[in-house]
Amino acid sequence: MDERRCPDCGVGMEETSVRTGDGMKLSISTGKREGLLGKLGVGSTTSLDAVRCPECRLVRLYAAGD
Repeated sequence: MDERRCPDCGVGMEETSVRTGDGMKLSISTGKREGLLGKLGVGSTTSLDAVRCPECRLVRLYAAGD
């Protein structure tokens, strides 16, 4: 992941882990899939990367890059 800086403090942000209450990683829907799976209603998802500011504790989520 690229170096991220806190928009509030200006310090470097650290990678962190964010999970649901069930222990699953967070993901977002990116739309319908192509082909047969899309016709069946299966969607595409991408994972989220989380970073945290060590100073003010701001947490930001970014869609994982390909």
